[in-house]
Amino acid sequence: MTTEFRQGGYSYLPGVFQYSAGVAGLAGFEIVRVTFRNAPPLREGFRQAAEIIKAAGRPLTAFCACELRSPAQFSEPAFRSFNEFYVDILSQWGLIVDGANPVARSNVCPELGAPAEPVMFAFSYAVPFGGTVPTFVIAGSGEVPEGKANYRDHIVSPGDVSPAGMRNKVRFVREEMERRLAGFGMGWKDVTATQAYSIRHFHDCLGDELVASGAARHGLIWHYCRPPIVGLDFEMDCRSVSRELVA
Repeated sequence: MTTEFRQGGYSYLPGVFQYSAGVAGLAGFEIVRVTFRNAPPLREGFRQAAEIIKAAGRPLTAFCACELRSPAQFSEPAFRSFNEFYVDILSQWGLIVDGANPVARSNVCPELGAPAEPVMFAFSYAVPFGGTVPTFVIAGSGEVPEGKANYRDHIVSPGDVSPAGMRNKVRFVREEMERRLAGFGMGWKDVTATQAYSIRHFHDCLGDELVASGAARHGLIWHYCRPPIVGLDFEMDCRSVSRELVA
């Protein structure tokens, strides 16, 4: 069930404390995505995002999703520490209400050319809109269910990057994307862009698991990145937006 975040102009699918499972523009609003030409360090990224949002005449609470890049995969304790730092910034922006985090997120680790510190690759925010085309951003997910006591004991096909193991991972992530889309009453037919993150060979199942399902109907954007937590090998996110800007 989705929750409205009216002060931002969007609804969200509740997730875990560090991010929601996805966001969608409320009636009268659309989500706009902004990619940075040169991804700035996280705090500077938030500063630049604030300038862009304010220039559009919107409050900081319109910030609804971001895509981060980190230097390397995190251990679980390090991931929690990073998330607490990140959520504190959101809280300062008035985005955390009664402990609930409405902001969707992807946070992945480039295998080559990794940044020296976490950076903001892209972000999205909600603006008034007179049309009726739905816009949304589905948060990234790797091959492990959220909300468990830990990640390591629940990874799908842990350590198995064989064709069979990768198929299991890809299928789990695709199905999680479909579950999140369904939470907004959407499906692959509504998606305008799908992104995959992996350094593993998943081409053996690309056709029947992703193309045949409709996940790649507008192509598949592949980033040579690892998911954020040690032990994970495949992640996806997707979106439907009418406007994508570059800053």
